[in-house]
Amino acid sequence: MSWLLQDEADRTAAGDRLAALWERPGIVRIPGAHDALSAVIARDTGFESLYLSGGALSASLALPDLGMMTMEELVGQVRSIVRASALPLVVDGDTGYGEALNVMRLCRELEEAGAAAVQLEDQVLPKKCGHLSDKLLNDRDSMCAKIAAASKARRHLRIIARTDAMASEGLDAAIARAQAYVAAGADAIFPEALTEEAHFRAFAEALDVPLLANMTEFGKTPYYTAEQFETWGFKMVIWPVTSLRAAAGIVRDLYAHLADQGSQEGFLDRLMSRKDIYKHIGYSEYEALDGSIAASVVPDTE
Repeated sequence: MSWLLQDEADRTAAGDRLAALWERPGIVRIPGAHDALSAVIARDTGFESLYLSGGALSASLALPDLGMMTMEELVGQVRSIVRASALPLVVDGDTGYGEALNVMRLCRELEEAGAAAVQLEDQVLPKKCGHLSDKLLNDRDSMCAKIAAASKARRHLRIIARTDAMASEGLDAAIARAQAYVAAGADAIFPEALTEEAHFRAFAEALDVPLLANMTEFGKTPYYTAEQFETWGFKMVIWPVTSLRAAAGIVRDLYAHLADQGSQEGFLDRLMSRKDIYKHIGYSEYEALDGSIAASVVPDTE
């Protein structure tokens, strides 16, 4: 259905809809959607929640994931993804774009854009991808202050606290941080860059809130399945940058083909058709809203 016609049922607070998914049996599978088109394709494939990665969005802007992206760039993409998909969106808020007041503003901006949850991490700038080396950690009390500020500002937005402490402080310290973050107001915990099944199980045994597992590519975590994470006590799994990497890989191949062949012929079977794109974006539904627009006929090229 076009977002122009969403009824009251569709306006249930996004954070509450995400929390309802947490309450159901089974693990919530949350693919990364780096733009609105990938979001509606994920929705039409059957996914019920989405994730917007700061790393994926930064890369789509040709920027490194070092905290260089602005809050306005993030919020604008959140708005377009939520408007297009109408799914609960978990948003990577990095370090919160500053301290307590900045975090509070971020929560309000994300709520107004339609987000369901914000993920806040315990690094300091310049922050890094959680699977890289030499990350700089915020102290626990300062991170707790950010989470408390976020909790004070939010209305329905869920707060997911990420800890990157495993690599530098060890498992016990990372769990202690997570427990402190829950006490400060976090609704869920995201332990980053775990490398063993035992680590995931230890977090699940120590915490009584929903846990999020990051199944990124080319990182420190082995390739585990959603079913494995569920067995170990986790409630969410994300594939944060997979859609961006897939899109970038095929675009690179396309440009190489065009440069070599001078034509897209021979590459067409790797492209989504006009008909399929129109189906995902609801082209005919938008046309039907305005009687002055004649229904378009897609050229038959098969």
